[in-house]
Amino acid sequence: MWRLVPWRAKVLSRGIGGSPTAVTSAPSRSCCGESGKKWTRPSGFDTSIKTFNSLTRQKEPLVLARQGVATWYSCGPTVYDHAHLGHACSYVRFDILQRILSRLFGITVIHAMVITDIDDKIIKRSWEENVSSTIIARMYEEEFKRDMRSLKVIPPVVYLRVTENVHHIVAFIQGIIKNGHAYATKEGDVYFDIQSIGDRYGRFTGAVDSQGEPESPGSSNKRDVRDFSLWKPSKPGEPYWESPWGRGRPGWHIECSTLASCIFGSQLDIHSGGIDLAFPHHENEVAQSEAYHQCGQWANYFLHSGHLHLKGSAEKMSKSLKNYISIKDFLQSYSANEFRMFCLLSKYRSAIDYSSSSMSEACASLGMISSFIHDAEAYMKGQLLCSAVQEDFLWERLDETKSSVTKALSDDFDTPRAITALMNLVYHGNCQLQPVSTSDGVVRSPAVFGAIITYIRNMLDVFGIYLLHSQEAHVQNTCGSLQTVVEQLTLFRSEVRAFALTRQDAPAAGSSKKPGLHPDRIPLLKACDALRDDLAPLGVVIKDRGTTSTWEIKQTQSGQKVQDESQETSS
Repeated sequence: MWRLVPWRAKVLSRGIGGSPTAVTSAPSRSCCGESGKKWTRPSGFDTSIKTFNSLTRQKEPLVLARQGVATWYSCGPTVYDHAHLGHACSYVRFDILQRILSRLFGITVIHAMVITDIDDKIIKRSWEENVSSTIIARMYEEEFKRDMRSLKVIPPVVYLRVTENVHHIVAFIQGIIKNGHAYATKEGDVYFDIQSIGDRYGRFTGAVDSQGEPESPGSSNKRDVRDFSLWKPSKPGEPYWESPWGRGRPGWHIECSTLASCIFGSQLDIHSGGIDLAFPHHENEVAQSEAYHQCGQWANYFLHSGHLHLKGSAEKMSKSLKNYISIKDFLQSYSANEFRMFCLLSKYRSAIDYSSSSMSEACASLGMISSFIHDAEAYMKGQLLCSAVQEDFLWERLDETKSSVTKALSDDFDTPRAITALMNLVYHGNCQLQPVSTSDGVVRSPAVFGAIITYIRNMLDVFGIYLLHSQEAHVQNTCGSLQTVVEQLTLFRSEVRAFALTRQDAPAAGSSKKPGLHPDRIPLLKACDALRDDLAPLGVVIKDRGTTSTWEIKQTQSGQKVQDESQETSS
């Protein structure tokens, strides 16, 4: 089973768009969730961002305990099988959030992730494959990391394997027992004692439909049916570690509490993951960590992402339901940039439907942005002749867009609203780029388009979409002279079209004929049109602008690149 919980961060607290500011938060307040569980607003430094906190089920100001630092913990995968698109959706969504924090709000994100490399499913897979559990775990761990690189997910500062930290886990369990919140059985199990923490258990109850952990052999020795495993004895043939309770291995929940505490201590700013992990996994993490550290609030903010569904299905994407698409298979048809746009078009907390139509919408949005930037660059170079531009109007739209995007992303990372603002800016820019055959005497306004292009590229960089700003580098680096070849071909074609479009001389006085094209040159125009149409399916898009033409290299519908099938980006 995969765990979808992302990152931990260092946050450089700064006023939006300004220099770092040490703004002490308002006096701490408490907020009641269900069953009287209280959340206390941390004292520290306000980031001017509001985020939905699953602990309170409402938006809260994001306040950091230490100026310039926000710690962010993520449960990584249980490495026994391939990752699928449901996992990718959660990891990419939280990667986008972290990029927004670091690249837009000046926050340094420090992220630690645990790799669960010992688990019942890993052991079962090792028996099926007749290899050691270590080989299974390492193989799928490396595949997971490759998948994340392919999706442009920034890796955590540190990966922590459970098998390399069992001694820390044993010590953590001993600390919980010492504090009176866990007990060992004669069979070698160690359970967390739910009754020992009173009504503090249940912060996430109701977050998802769940009955909690299933009963396991030996559970009759539990004091309460809700008690969950911290340590379990190993069965014959299973991997094991020595402990005060006999040979065994850790339970699932304890590894996250232990290793997060090893890195970040007794206080955590942000913990994130898929909504299915809220209960019981995150619930149990909170109980264990607060019992060990004897603190009232271990993690200040829990962020949960919505499930990915195949369109028309009420079930989340899951291996057990055989309704999943592997990341590797997905990337045969679409790029990482297109998947990021797909994720950006919905709120990270929302469930999201995956379908060919939803991916087409994401591809179309990227295509519109790419085409606008290409046309705006052509205008700036003087290759695209246009009527007079309302320059002041565009400067105003740019300022409005900057304000709207920042406001949207400050409000629980509202990426759909931010993308809408960017697309509106593209619309207004396109409306001003009206091609004409001649622009003699028209005052040009290239600077405002340069400012718009720069802003759009910067925001795409914030979101992890590198498609546009690296166009020329990718084309030139992957196939050398292709760009020059296409440019020369387009120039030659433009000269042929200009020759073919030359009008005949005006007829003699009194003649009823009107000046028109030379009949013998019409085949040249048809040949130019045929060349344009033949190149389009190959990804070379030529646009005729009167007697001149512009070109760009685009990704073909099949997912192949003109310049190199192996590349992830296209013009």
